[in-house]
Amino acid sequence: MTPFSQRIRILPLTVLLASTGAWAQIQPVPENVLQLSASATVEVPQDLLALQLQVTREGTDAAQVQTHLKGVLDAALVEARKVAQPGQLDVRTGNFTVSPRYGRDGRITAWQGTAELLLEGTDFARISQAAGRIPGMAVSQAAFRLSRGQRELAERDAQAQAVASFRAKAGELARGFGFGGYTLREVSVQAADQGMPPRPRMLAMEAKSAAADAAVPVEAGRASVLVNVSGSVQLR
Repeated sequence: MTPFSQRIRILPLTVLLASTGAWAQIQPVPENVLQLSASATVEVPQDLLALQLQVTREGTDAAQVQTHLKGVLDAALVEARKVAQPGQLDVRTGNFTVSPRYGRDGRITAWQGTAELLLEGTDFARISQAAGRIPGMAVSQAAFRLSRGQRELAERDAQAQAVASFRAKAGELARGFGFGGYTLREVSVQAADQGMPPRPRMLAMEAKSAAADAAVPVEAGRASVLVNVSGSVQLR
């Protein structure tokens, strides 16, 4: 290798090191920067109910099991669609499966199938009454949560409270450290739902009439929407 070629290879590294050193020298070290966070929680009633209805069938013939499930699901859809209303009561099908069951010798001994129907909406009375009238299916799960509109309202409320708390805390800390005020450097806002467990009341004994007997008793809980504001401020 010639001396000239050695100089060509070394020169970029020398330039890079010099540039890195110069860049480090011109970057000021942040001073009087305060990291802090604030949060706010708003609790609101859960206004969306989802009921999952299910039918299970077992037999030695897979086709017969499937036909039975299809018949029950078709009848359930006809009944549910009579009272369906967009937003208040939406109807859709869930899982539909037929799977084999095996014996000790590894051979198929039977077939087991499951079909699901989902009722979801904000009209709890309409949903629970529809579930009680659907033939051949039983409620397997009840879940409550916040609708999109309810969640957005709660999130805006919690966000306003969290931002106000962040600003108040930043001002208080600035004065506590002997500064007159602060300017915002960076901020992050995060929101999350903290839903409480559903509380289905499967208590037919509470019914007072024949009409009430057909309805599935349910009772919604409350959900908490949490907003956290975190970031840094420059004390001045």
